[in-house]
Amino acid sequence: MKGLYVRAVRLVAAPLRALGVLDRLQRRHPRSRAATWALSLLAIHDVDGLHRLDVPWWTFDSADRVDAWLGEHPGARVFEWGSGASTLWLAARAASVHSVEHHAGWADVIAPRLPDNVTLRVVEAPRAAAPVVPSAKPGHDGMDFADYVAAIDAVPGEFDVVVIDGRAREACLARAVERLAPGGVIVFDNVDRQRYREAIDAAVVATGDRIAVTMTRGLTPALPYPTRTALLHASRVRPEVA
Repeated sequence: MKGLYVRAVRLVAAPLRALGVLDRLQRRHPRSRAATWALSLLAIHDVDGLHRLDVPWWTFDSADRVDAWLGEHPGARVFEWGSGASTLWLAARAASVHSVEHHAGWADVIAPRLPDNVTLRVVEAPRAAAPVVPSAKPGHDGMDFADYVAAIDAVPGEFDVVVIDGRAREACLARAVERLAPGGVIVFDNVDRQRYREAIDAAVVATGDRIAVTMTRGLTPALPYPTRTALLHASRVRPEVA
């Protein structure tokens, strides 16, 4: 179904271009959010198209909030599970971005487009009879994402922003909380899924409510329907060690 939608959208692009609709939308971008969103619908699964529009694949509201946060925190360090348009968007706003990708073919597409302040690492998920860290995403049965989740351990220091937009997101969240700098923010995408909201609730409890959650819902680049992205803000006060 998703493949049919993408093909249909790309077929529509040609007549819209011939009618001058795309030119009119381009003139209104980026001042008009509606124009940006309309153009992004034609850029689904097109990292170059989304990069030209300067949007990550999160809700517009969450992107605005993270953009403002990064503007107030020059020199920010970012870690990201799941590479793509967000990697390029973050690289233009942060000092460094460490991104881990489980799909080697997609990493081959992204890598030539990345600037010097991005480090992209591929950590594929091997097949296992009993995965230590499974993924609930359809088609990923029997794959172990333990090394993928643990990739953050290979990069020293704390991170000001952590983005969770890949596989095994519940396990990634548990790791992200441990490495988030005081006052930092975790971007957790696609939280329309119940299991992700439950993981967020568990993380809040586990940290003694030192994390505040902002749920954003609304227009999202490249999608014709609203989605939700959660922002988890860490307290600026580091907990005392007993």
